Formats: sequence, structure tokens, C-alpha cells
Amino acid sequence: MRSLIVITALLLCLPVATASGDYHWQLPGWVPKPLVSPDNPMSASKVELGRFLFYDKRLSQNAQMACATCHEQRHAFTEKRAVALGVTLEQHPRNTMPLANVAYVPRLTWANPLLDSLEAQALIPLFGQAPVEMGLAGREAAVTRLLLRDPRYERLFRQAFATEAAPHTLANLTKALAAFQRSLLSFDAPYDRYRYGGDTRAITASAKRGEKLFFSDKLACFHCHGGINFSDSVKHQKLALEEVAFHNTGLYNVDGKGAYPQRNRGVMELTQKPEDMGRFRAPSLRNIALTAPYMHDGSVATLSEVLDHYAAGGRAALHTHGGNPNPLRGEFVKGFVLSTRERADLLAFLHALTDTSFVTNPAHADPFVFKTTSPKKGHQK
Repeated sequence: MRSLIVITALLLCLPVATASGDYHWQLPGWVPKPLVSPDNPMSASKVELGRFLFYDKRLSQNAQMACATCHEQRHAFTEKRAVALGVTLEQHPRNTMPLANVAYVPRLTWANPLLDSLEAQALIPLFGQAPVEMGLAGREAAVTRLLLRDPRYERLFRQAFATEAAPHTLANLTKALAAFQRSLLSFDAPYDRYRYGGDTRAITASAKRGEKLFFSDKLACFHCHGGINFSDSVKHQKLALEEVAFHNTGLYNVDGKGAYPQRNRGVMELTQKPEDMGRFRAPSLRNIALTAPYMHDGSVATLSEVLDHYAAGGRAALHTHGGNPNPLRGEFVKGFVLSTRERADLLAFLHALTDTSFVTNPAHADPFVFKTTSPKKGHQK
């Protein structure tokens, strides 16, 4: 957390996001383009450089961990662990967040209202010390030597930053990582083809009933998980102002007054405001069937258990967690009752948000295994 506070203090100096320039996003017509930092315009060569860096295990203290170690494509760029492990085997207090459509996320990580830049966020796993993730603090010179001496990186950096005389820098490393992450776009789930593509057969009758439940006042899921990314924190070209929200879902109530466990107290850890206890960002529900376990600490194993949590008005209200609802929980975490069929329908809808083309796209895959004819098109050869 100390490293997080120091790094996020730098955000006041970062430029405001602007339109994305001439990069070909390959988005369906109903999806607005993301915003990007004006000092880091998108390009295919920058995305390809970022892809190599994202999968390169040499960018860690022991050369055994890459960004992709915790962000696996087959799991929509998260992992199956409850919480992440760093190179020293220190446990991170939080569950690894998936990266699908992270270009549309206005605040990064689970509970940092200051962290609004993928470029700055990349510094945390690379160089952060509380907790240690990739463990590169104090090894900056060694990373720079790698970028200069590896023939592949010597070439890729010059292609990606062609106007710079000396492009092999840590700042450009974070820019390339950010560009690759912004290219991780997921808008081809069966539900997208049904709702926006007009394919009435793309999802089942059960999923259609589940959609009505999801967007009903009875369940109120859509209040926190609405919009193109199924999250109420979003930014893109068509929004005059970015939308940012953090919520207390009543997961814990360790003292009967609403407290969450140490190291997992949400936005309060930065603001020190009691009303921010337990408030976390609502993640996107896209590919949610692939991203278990759930919640900020990975303490909920299955989607069915997620429904149990919200049906109870927050897990703290269940008998096994003290029997008392969290008094600080959000207004929409009020509980509900589901019939057996309604539960099945809602789960069918959530499964219809799985974009199989996204998790199998070679353009997002390990470049040390897959090669592409073009960073933009992602055709395997």
C-alpha cells in the first residue's frame, strides 16, 4: 500500500485522456472508441511491443513471472487464484482483475480513486514493494540493459517510438504495456450478437429471461453493472464526463459496525473516511463465467455463490458470517428471492456474456509461442 500511495501521487501530473487518433480499433459500430493519453497515441507497432513485454518473464526479479502469469488469456486475463502471488510468494491482498476492455475503465485496480492511467498502473506490479509483485525495485538499470541488448526489443522499440533518438526507456516500456492492454477488446459475446447484432438465436430462451431479471428492479443488478461494459465506472469518446463509482456490497461486517478485514478496507485505505469502508469498484461482468473466484479478495468461489451473496443482502447477512448485514452496504444490496428457474435463467444470461473469440484470439496470445502476420489483424501463421 505504501508503494501504491507514492505512485498514485504522481497522477496529478498526467495528461488528460483524449480521442484515440488513427489507430484501427476493430470495434463494432455500436461501441464508441476508448480515450487514451495524448502523450501515448495508439499504434499497431506499440501494441505489438507491449504484447512481447506483457509475456516476457525476464521482466521480474527471478525471470519466472510475467504480467501474463497473473493475467491469463484463457481466463479473460485474470487467474484462478483467490489472490495473486508475487515473485517472493508474498500474497497480494486482492484478487487479480480481468483486463477485458480495460481501455474503458476510468479508475484502475479495485479501490484507488486516483489511479486513472494504465501507464502509471504498470509501475505498481513492476516496481511496487508493498506487496512485492514482479520485484523489479532497484533493478531499473538491468531492465534498461535488457531492452537495449535484446535484438528483438532493439528493433521493436525503434518501430514503436520511431521519432525518438533513444526510445529504450522505462517510460516507453509502460506506454507499450498500456497500449497492449487497451487493445484487449471484448464485444463479441453471444449477448452482443443478440442485443446489438439482431441475432435472435444467439442466446437461449433461458438467457433472455435472465436478461429481464438482470435489468429488473427486483434484482437491481444493472445499477452497478450496466452500460457497454457492464460496469458503472466507464469512460469513452461519447461521454461528456467519465463515470466513476465505488460500492460496499456487504461482503463483511467483522465488528458489527460495518468493518472490513485489515488490508482490504476499500477506498477508505486512501481517503481515511469512515464512509468509504468496504467500497470497491464494480468490475465488468463481461466474461464473468471465466473469471472465478469472485469479489475483491477472491472469497466467493462460484457464480451461484455470488447470487447467494446478493440474495442475502450481502454475505455478512448470512448466518455463517455473523448474521448481521453490513450497515454501510449500498442501497441496491437489499436482497431478493430467486426461484430455481430464475436462478438458472440468471446464470444462463451471465454465461451469455462469454466472448470465446476474445480468449482465443492469437493477437492477444503469447508472442513467444504465437506469431501474427499483422499486429492489427492477429492472423496466426
